[in-house]
Amino acid sequence: MWGRLQALIVKEFLAILRDRQGRMILIVPPLIQLVIFAFAATLEVKDVSIGVLDQDHGKWSYELVQRFAASRAVGRIVRVDGAGDIRRLVDTQKVLAVIQFPQGFSANIAAGRPAQLQFILDGRRSNAAQIFLGYANTIVDGANRDIIARRGAGALPSVLVQRSWFNPNLHYQWFTVPSLIGTISLLIGLSVSALSIAREREMGTFDQLLITPLAPFEILMGKTVPSLMIGLMHGTFFLLISVFAFHIPYTGSLLLLYASMSIYLVSVIGIGLFISALSMTQQQAFLGSFVFAAPAILLSGFASPVENMPDWLQTMTLVNPLRHFLVIVNGLFTKDMPFATVMDNTWPLIVIAVVTMTVAGWLFRRRMQ
Repeated sequence: MWGRLQALIVKEFLAILRDRQGRMILIVPPLIQLVIFAFAATLEVKDVSIGVLDQDHGKWSYELVQRFAASRAVGRIVRVDGAGDIRRLVDTQKVLAVIQFPQGFSANIAAGRPAQLQFILDGRRSNAAQIFLGYANTIVDGANRDIIARRGAGALPSVLVQRSWFNPNLHYQWFTVPSLIGTISLLIGLSVSALSIAREREMGTFDQLLITPLAPFEILMGKTVPSLMIGLMHGTFFLLISVFAFHIPYTGSLLLLYASMSIYLVSVIGIGLFISALSMTQQQAFLGSFVFAAPAILLSGFASPVENMPDWLQTMTLVNPLRHFLVIVNGLFTKDMPFATVMDNTWPLIVIAVVTMTVAGWLFRRRMQ
């Protein structure tokens, strides 16, 4: 049995490496996603253009403008002459926000009276606008504290001091890059496993495989092991990239990571074999993989928190293996997730793996009859 299984595994590796399309799937998409998610798909807002309508021309309006100019979030400040220019700049998306200082702004501050200023945001870019508004509130709060200190009005009011655990400087790459271990493994595991049986049918070698002494279980294992090994190699590659290229600290157990990653990959490969058993051509298998992968990534918590989704959609995400594995990989990277918590997110992967492999095996045996 082991000799036959070993021969089938070697044959699967050779089939993948000899296929130009297969080699491209293994190399090009992971590199493209590394560049996109690590550098382009950033959640930070920086170097944006803002407009300033200063109807005050006083000391404190000038002070606040200089503070905004010194912020990393602001790249260019556009002076606005009147209210009509605000609509033009926002409509043409030349600025993300406009700050309006009314007349008497500095005089009210000097007299100890409340002074108001207005932020006009481009609601079409709601996410960036909300993030920039948070930066702006921080800048204004800093100015308020300095104003109180300069006037000598006694003790400063209560100040909220923020501290972020596990990611003190809020580097977005500390979340996105480790998450690539899960997303890339999902895409690679699906692609390799989904194309395996479909490739056999398209090339006419599936019937030859059926007349060999191999049992259905051995054929299924021979299709699973290469995809599992390739997925683990990609996971190891991105683990090394995260630690040594992006200097993201890894604080957890490598044994727990690889154990959970193996179970996660088996669950993904089961889905891929299920798709492959239903597909007659490689094109159908590739499209089937894409149909599953796109919603799986969107519903995993990678793009937006699962807690923000409707209750019925949160229930649907429980069958998504990527959702559970992202919790594990990010927890092991940044906060040394304990064994009990890892198991809380691993047992759903075990259930998914058992169900998907069982269904894939049943479909495979049915196709062989």
